[in-house]
Amino acid sequence: MIVARVEVSNPDKVLFADGTTKLALAKYYQAVAAIMVPYLADRPISMQRFPDGISEPGFYEKTVPTHFPTWVDTVKVDTADDVQCQVAVNDARSLVYLADQACITIHTWLSRARALESPDQLIFDLDPSVDDLAKVRRATAMTGELLDEIGLTSFVKTTGSRGYHVMVPLRQRETFDETREFAKEVAQVLVGRAPELLTCEQRKANRGDKVYLDVARNGYGQTAVSPYAVRALPGAPVSTPIEWYELDRVAPDEFTVATIPGRLSRRGDAWHGMRRRAHGLDRARDKLSRLS
Repeated sequence: MIVARVEVSNPDKVLFADGTTKLALAKYYQAVAAIMVPYLADRPISMQRFPDGISEPGFYEKTVPTHFPTWVDTVKVDTADDVQCQVAVNDARSLVYLADQACITIHTWLSRARALESPDQLIFDLDPSVDDLAKVRRATAMTGELLDEIGLTSFVKTTGSRGYHVMVPLRQRETFDETREFAKEVAQVLVGRAPELLTCEQRKANRGDKVYLDVARNGYGQTAVSPYAVRALPGAPVSTPIEWYELDRVAPDEFTVATIPGRLSRRGDAWHGMRRRAHGLDRARDKLSRLS
């Protein structure tokens, strides 16, 4: 079976218990490629692969496997030990090829190949400690409201799992160390405003029933699940950009490979034009310091 000029091997291989096959995954990624690829282009990625489906253990893979074809683009990345080549998804064909390799979920860097040490995204991961949707929605809304208060335009998406991501597009003017420190300061202000709701405690045992405000993804070499990436969870949920007004009506795992194409056909991409709202952090940092 050929999809986007890729021959999908073992297309009837069932990857999800609901019967979603490798072919269905490949066709999904082909269907969303025009919208999804710009969120992936020129970024090193981490591949979350499940050769035997999600009922069996999967694994993460960062370096380019030796059997990958030469037409799949790569990015050289400096690590603590050496220089690695990681995959960059710059076209629909590469995206579908990853599906053929049973890569269900794509996680991307927060920076691009031309400036790997300068992020163009700032991400806050709202992760509930208990199954309390109202709490994680309130925490997510508070994060967006504070960012707006200090002059930053933020965007929200479902994680396809249990929480939401709040993202701020950045001009590539600062290092990861600088943006991560800023994210920590934002998180501290939020915890100070709602200590009964939010925590920055990394140890799960110390979080209680609070929503964990995770800023650790804002570091060199760290990744976040890509918009429109499928999660390796029952029902094949998708991490989906939404409008802020949808937060109270859309659950974190609401959209799936079966429903996303229809959503995009009806309403388009909720993050369309996001890069035009990119910010520097100088003014926001000044405003935040007055709130601390």
